[in-house]
Amino acid sequence: MSARLPLLVLALAQLVIALDYNIVYVALPAMGTGLGFAEHDLQWVVSAYVVATGGFLLLGGRAADLLGRRRTFVVAASVYAVSSLVGGFSVTPGALIAVRAVQGIGGALLFPATLSLINTIYAEGPDRNRALAVWGAAGACGLCSGSLLGGVLVQAFGWPSVFFAGVPLAAAVAWAGWTLFPADVPPVAARSFDLAGALTGTAGITLLVFLLVRAPRAGWSTPSALVSAVLAVALLTLFTVVESRSRDPLVPGRLVGRGGLVTAIAVTAVYSATFSSLPYFLTLYFQEVCGYGALTTGVAFVVPAVVVAVGTQAGERAVAAVGVHRTLTGGMALGATGAAALGLALTPHGSYLLLLPGIVLVGLGQGAAWTGIWITAGAGVAPDDQGVASGITSTGLQIGGAVGLAVLVALAGATGRHPADSTSAAGLRTAVFAIAAGIACGVPLAHALRRTPAAS
Repeated sequence: MSARLPLLVLALAQLVIALDYNIVYVALPAMGTGLGFAEHDLQWVVSAYVVATGGFLLLGGRAADLLGRRRTFVVAASVYAVSSLVGGFSVTPGALIAVRAVQGIGGALLFPATLSLINTIYAEGPDRNRALAVWGAAGACGLCSGSLLGGVLVQAFGWPSVFFAGVPLAAAVAWAGWTLFPADVPPVAARSFDLAGALTGTAGITLLVFLLVRAPRAGWSTPSALVSAVLAVALLTLFTVVESRSRDPLVPGRLVGRGGLVTAIAVTAVYSATFSSLPYFLTLYFQEVCGYGALTTGVAFVVPAVVVAVGTQAGERAVAAVGVHRTLTGGMALGATGAAALGLALTPHGSYLLLLPGIVLVGLGQGAAWTGIWITAGAGVAPDDQGVASGITSTGLQIGGAVGLAVLVALAGATGRHPADSTSAAGLRTAVFAIAAGIACGVPLAHALRRTPAAS
């Protein structure tokens, strides 16, 4: 069987994840009106997905190792298909938020299963690097084209269509995964599932992500924030104790002590806090400052989608030519330069053309760094640990994104026209300049990979 067909399915799975996360943004106003959302509750259409995904990624990664990569992949894609169908028929705010949480759990299973399959089907080296570049390009296209597709669907068919559109694609991915991927092979040695570690780790991380998502808007001193903080610290502390005493821990110590993976997690967290936050502020600039509608905003993200996809392919070639750490270092440096250029172009009367140089530089740097991160995360990891290694790294991605966006939104609001304003050009410029500075801080982290075996 050609290796291209499995790669196509894996790329489509990443496209499903990216689309499912991003397509709802432009539909939020219509959802709020159609279902009668209170203004402060509408954010949970997005936040429920983020919290559930961040909390269950570690568990999802280990499930792929212990229960089977193909089995986990198919179940996760099926969860996406069913929850998307239910989401389109939702008639109350609570039902829709619950659906988004279930989709987030599906993402937490599908993302590490997809990475684990790539890292076991394709041999470490050029074949795997090429597969990761294609997978990364599919994700970049999904993240940015989701806005365009969402705008078209909402305008033509209403908000339920953004859920119905994902049903056939997710179902096809589940069927193709069962048909094309290698059958799951039982592990050579008997391995137990660390139930105590799974419960404490999942609950602790879920509460931490919930705190990081909710507290910046509701307040850090509110009862819900304080209770979440105390419980998250207690549960994560207990998780550490449980893991240190477990004979078969959820997070094996041999991975924690592996320099390449630890550095990749740190770089991933910085990457998500900066690069992944940028579309949020660009969306605000397009809609609140430039006056773009939902469809026009979606069209504006077509160029970033194409450039990031090109960057992932360039990153794969750069890794072959100069190595992972130089590719990551160069990608982060290019991204920092582009973000600084974007900050300069975000003026009250700016134009899209003025943004293009910054968009191109950021996109190329983002794509190259994304490919390099996942090559590093899976390098040198045994096949039986690929799922949890992907889960650990992607947990860093989620937490980094939650922390970064919270800090940046607060910073933008503090420099807007008044303390609650994060949509003025001044506030947006401040946030984007902070993103540039944050990406620049990731350069030495990426450079440190040269001292790890994975960077060779």
